Amino acid sequence: MNDAERDVDPAEEPPRRRRRDPEAHRAAIIEAARHTFAERGYARTTLREIARRAGVTHGLITRHFASKERLFLQAVPGNRDLQRVAAGDPEALPERIAHAFVRRLEADAVNDPLIALVRSAASDERAAAHLLAAMQEESAVVYRSVLAPSAAASARDDDLDARVALVGAQMIGVAFSRYIARTDPLASMPPDRLTEHLTRILRQILFG
Repeated sequence: MNDAERDVDPAEEPPRRRRRDPEAHRAAIIEAARHTFAERGYARTTLREIARRAGVTHGLITRHFASKERLFLQAVPGNRDLQRVAAGDPEALPERIAHAFVRRLEADAVNDPLIALVRSAASDERAAAHLLAAMQEESAVVYRSVLAPSAAASARDDDLDARVALVGAQMIGVAFSRYIARTDPLASMPPDRLTEHLTRILRQILFG
């Protein structure tokens, strides 16, 4: 070590730059949010708790997602992945939606924020209604992007919002009966048969 190196005051050394990885931070926040919303429900979850679990600051969460509502919408797998699932042939849309919905909840219904939201609806109707309306609005945008180009859908564009709401209501009803109340015959129905029934119902709602 030379004299110049020995004379440097550690306090005067430039601070080391923290490694920044926005995508990794975003993924960590969404994963922490998904588990926290599922465990505590929407009303009892705080951004600070999510930040603690994700190992980030509260400010970083608001920078990425702006609000708890927007974070919740990103944390719900079905809502977050809807655009990817919906993309493709409009005629096969009911099959894609039903398959993705059943597969997701069969894999991990306990930790799914949608199940937590449905559970908490009785104790916090206002928050549940607000979030469901936001989810419905985002879903309508995605469904319109798939259905609007088709000639069959263009004639029914005026009631698209109603059809999207009916799709959401059907899926929430299935989620409640099978994964929360666990009532038969839905609770014991094999997943592939449930997917078939749900596909047929969604097709009727979307295409009549």
